[in-house]
Amino acid sequence: MKRSRGFTLIELIIVIAVIAILIGIALPRLRGMIDEGNTAKAGAELRALQAAVESYYIHNSKTYPADGSVTWQTALTASTTKPKLIGSALTDPFSTSSAQYSYDKSSNGLYYVIWSVGPDNTADITAIGTDGTISGGPDDDIYVSNGTSGTGGF
Repeated sequence: MKRSRGFTLIELIIVIAVIAILIGIALPRLRGMIDEGNTAKAGAELRALQAAVESYYIHNSKTYPADGSVTWQTALTASTTKPKLIGSALTDPFSTSSAQYSYDKSSNGLYYVIWSVGPDNTADITAIGTDGTISGGPDDDIYVSNGTSGTGGF
């Protein structure tokens, strides 16, 4: 009698276990690569927004855009703004609700900070002071500012 040369049940279980182990190793690394990509994207977009804010300052009587609004970028995208600074509002890649980047201006109007919530999806930056220092712990937030820089600044 001839024996079939198929896989035994033990061999199939071992192959499935090896595949499961490889997937378990690959998934956290994939998440890390996604976070690195989002960090690079946020950094590039924040630098573009910083350039737009500085251009707005130059073309609008030495004032920065108003803060305290979810749609602060509308001042940069408005068709009445000459030159048009950015084509459309940019959204934070780390935000689960596709929110725009956060922005705050100091009470004396001299300093600003623009930030992304970062990988933990929690805004740790709360404001910028009249001396350019950032309030709140930047933690993993990614930000740009014309004030004092820190570990998360670009």
